[in-house]
Amino acid sequence: MKRTEVPPSLIRIGIDLGGTKTEGIALGAAGEERARFRVTTPRGDYDATVRTIADLVARLESATGAAGSTVGIGIPGAISPATGLVKNANSTWLIGKPFDRDLAAALKRRVRIENDANCLAVSEAADGAGAGCGVVFAAILGTGCGAGIVVDGRPLGGRNAIGGEWGHNPLPWPTDAEWPGPPCYCGKSGCLETFVSGPAVAADHRRATGTDLTAESIAALAERGDAKARATLDRLVGRLGRGLASIINVLDPDVIVLGGGLSNLDVLYAALPPVIARWTFTDSLDTPVRRAVHGDSSGVRGAAWLWRPEEAAVIARNCTPD
Repeated sequence: MKRTEVPPSLIRIGIDLGGTKTEGIALGAAGEERARFRVTTPRGDYDATVRTIADLVARLESATGAAGSTVGIGIPGAISPATGLVKNANSTWLIGKPFDRDLAAALKRRVRIENDANCLAVSEAADGAGAGCGVVFAAILGTGCGAGIVVDGRPLGGRNAIGGEWGHNPLPWPTDAEWPGPPCYCGKSGCLETFVSGPAVAADHRRATGTDLTAESIAALAERGDAKARATLDRLVGRLGRGLASIINVLDPDVIVLGGGLSNLDVLYAALPPVIARWTFTDSLDTPVRRAVHGDSSGVRGAAWLWRPEEAAVIARNCTPD
């Protein structure tokens, strides 16, 4: 089959829909940033959200001189394969809406929508910490705990669009002190998110010491030799290590990439590998654990990367890719 030529003027647009801010980026044919804008998310207003994204796409196309660009969108949720409507979104005004269809109508083109954690994974697999790897597991350790899986450059959403929902599995191999675990907003207790997210680390430190600090402040205290803060980070490493070991035992990815606020804790990258190795079902372990190269930009870049260059080239010629 003849290879599709990728025009140098090709533009792919990515949108990262957040709870307070919505960011858009335009990437060129080689993945270079051509334009970027950020606007306030119209919280609670579905129709305004659709208009905001349409306006942002138009603004990016105007800034780059492009027209008919591909559009990928990362959302804090997923499109249900059963209903075609948004589910599991903490931006609750999206839930139950045909978001992809409404955006396609507003933009007069096909769009691709993925969970924001999957967008992180796509970005890092394309030209970040997972570049060149066949299977990438990318975890977001921030306000919550989620993850995305990419296989051969494509996000693995799964049959039920919950691929990578790692944070809502129980903490593996819990100790007596960890059982049954804190209650989770999902209605269960002991979810990994209640142990390894930023708020969970702060809550763990508060339970142990009676002191209310952010995860970042705890890490700073630990660096200055505070024993209680060091103990909190040790518990985090132990729990995160067990959680990642369970992923390796099932998926055995080529690389684990960490994003979100907690990924900035340098201690994780030296401390995690031996802990993970202790709990994996193998005689030796060499799975690298890496910080996301693109940091906070991974989500919006990954949304743009939802369309491969050759697919975008076909769209630009008014054709429909496979």
